[in-house]
Amino acid sequence: MTKLGALPKRTRDHVAVLKGGLSAERDVSLNSGAAVGEALREEGYRVTEIDVDRNLAAQLEAINPDVCFNALHGKFGEDGCVQGVLEMLAIPYTHSGVLASALAMHKERAKDIMKLAGVAVAEAKLVTRREAAEAHVLPPPYVVKPPTEGSSVGVVIVPPGADRPPSSIASGGSPDQIVMVERYVPGRELTCAVIGDFVTDVIEIVPLRGLAFYDYESKYGAGGSKHELPAQLLPDVYQSVRSLTLRAHQALGCRGVSRADFRFDDTAGGTGELICLEVNTQPGMTGTSLVPELAGHAGWSFGDLVRWMVEDASCNR
Repeated sequence: MTKLGALPKRTRDHVAVLKGGLSAERDVSLNSGAAVGEALREEGYRVTEIDVDRNLAAQLEAINPDVCFNALHGKFGEDGCVQGVLEMLAIPYTHSGVLASALAMHKERAKDIMKLAGVAVAEAKLVTRREAAEAHVLPPPYVVKPPTEGSSVGVVIVPPGADRPPSSIASGGSPDQIVMVERYVPGRELTCAVIGDFVTDVIEIVPLRGLAFYDYESKYGAGGSKHELPAQLLPDVYQSVRSLTLRAHQALGCRGVSRADFRFDDTAGGTGELICLEVNTQPGMTGTSLVPELAGHAGWSFGDLVRWMVEDASCNR
């Protein structure tokens, strides 16, 4: 187990914590923002929590913070939009910048970049929801998901042997909405984070509701999943997860903190492949979130982590 280094001195005073927002992940963001705000106050910062709406620029100009802690998730907060506003206002902010945020949030574009960097990803196609609902786009099993959402929002798993796509695909939104149809990778769910240039240990996530994947309730519901830290893997697989996490982070141009999610197929007769599902540039900061747990395992409290993120904040990220 490796340890995080010394913490920077506190040089900022007033922190605006951006939370809530306009996406489907609003509730998760409210929880993240509340936890971050409390921790930053305990670290000695003056904190203003902002439930973000379309008047954000005016709100920030009125309070003039030294830095913004971006605790938003999903569209407008995680996809480069808010980052662009903060660049225009010249307010330092946490996490990744405009380009990296936009790339990582768009699952197809992120796959293209990661493949070029030598990070294996699952084959996928972008089609309309109507096309996905009418006939199998890929042989089952496969996964249908929005290409620009996180927190497992809107994910449908089509099981092996399904005669046709389930009705839940058609009922999930507009028929003309674009969805991603991705090959389902069986096996173990793994995650690893980057904090600055430090790569954390690896967690295995075991859903406790008999589900085949780490869904919304498993992520945020009490007792929804079990976290094995460190994950019980062969040393070469363990180090591959860590090295690929850093490679994906760097290929996408991420800054600050990011988290990469993987599937490792060690099933009987399986392929043995290690597949990166996605890179999350705005990992959750709730009581059940993974990055605070990984930081804690490396020697930093939650307060230490958010303090480092505030002091690491900048523009032109």
